[in-house]
Amino acid sequence: MDVRLIDDEGVEERPAEELTALLDRQDGLVWVDIATCDDEAARVLSEVFGFHPMAVKDCVERNRVPKMHAYRDHVFVVLHAPERGRRGHVHYVELDQFIGRNYLVTVHGPVNPAVPPGIAVRETRAVLARMEAGRLRPASPFELSHAIVSALIRTQEDYVETATGDVWRLEQRVTGGDAGDPEEFLDELFRTRHGLLTVRTMGALSSAIYGGMAGLARISPDGQRLVAETADRFDRIRRVADGEREYLQGVIEFFQTALTIKAALIGQSQNEEVKRLTEASYAQNEEIKKISAWAAILFAPTLIGTVYGMNFAHMPELGWALGYPLALLLMALTSTALYLVFKRRGWL
Repeated sequence: MDVRLIDDEGVEERPAEELTALLDRQDGLVWVDIATCDDEAARVLSEVFGFHPMAVKDCVERNRVPKMHAYRDHVFVVLHAPERGRRGHVHYVELDQFIGRNYLVTVHGPVNPAVPPGIAVRETRAVLARMEAGRLRPASPFELSHAIVSALIRTQEDYVETATGDVWRLEQRVTGGDAGDPEEFLDELFRTRHGLLTVRTMGALSSAIYGGMAGLARISPDGQRLVAETADRFDRIRRVADGEREYLQGVIEFFQTALTIKAALIGQSQNEEVKRLTEASYAQNEEIKKISAWAAILFAPTLIGTVYGMNFAHMPELGWALGYPLALLLMALTSTALYLVFKRRGWL
């Protein structure tokens, strides 16, 4: 837990034991930054600040969606920043805020162990560096909160910018015919779409939260102006992410159409090949029919000639003068009859 006192002279680190006395001061701004809400931090939130038990529970546990609760003397806000994980997964890096009259408490919610430790405190450290360099001097808790949330919005903008670069690269691969394996490429397309949809949801929900916060009467006019500006910036994140998501959807549809056309062309080519093979098989069958028909036609005289060629002693045709001409006539008639039959059936 880091306790800091911010006044006209700058920012000063103070021990946690002085927190109660610092909160009773009429000058300066107290900033308490809690990297991990452990038991001691939860005790300070409950006993020193007197926060609602449900709000303290929200700091200890992970919250899946942004939220805002307005209490009598402070406002509790839960926001998320995106962090890229493996294979398109988007980690939700949670930032909780208690914005009071003269203090700001920032609590970094639990994060996935796969997220590097420094990511959770990225925005608060960036704002602290600006104050220590003299480039930022917040005069109210809402100004300090605005600076931290602005850093969180820049993280969301950077994520959308990176995703936009991915969209352009994917489009170039589609139009250039360099998509590679269709299944892996579709998986990459939908992972990018998932990231844009995640940031779009973060921006939309956060914009709604700050839009509602701007109407709170307990917030000063300057604070309302900062809150309204923050709501507009979150809404811009939503619009930009929506635009890139729609653009990517066009790339996905184009690629799916190209796959459909390619599959149709392959199917047509296969059909033509099958047709060619069928025609070849049909022509082969026709040739076989012709060969079989001529074989049958020539078989009949061969059979008759074979019978007459037998040298048996007791054959009546051997002493019959018309036997040889009748045998030839029988061969011709049989062959002619078979020829006509095969011709009629289309075999010849």
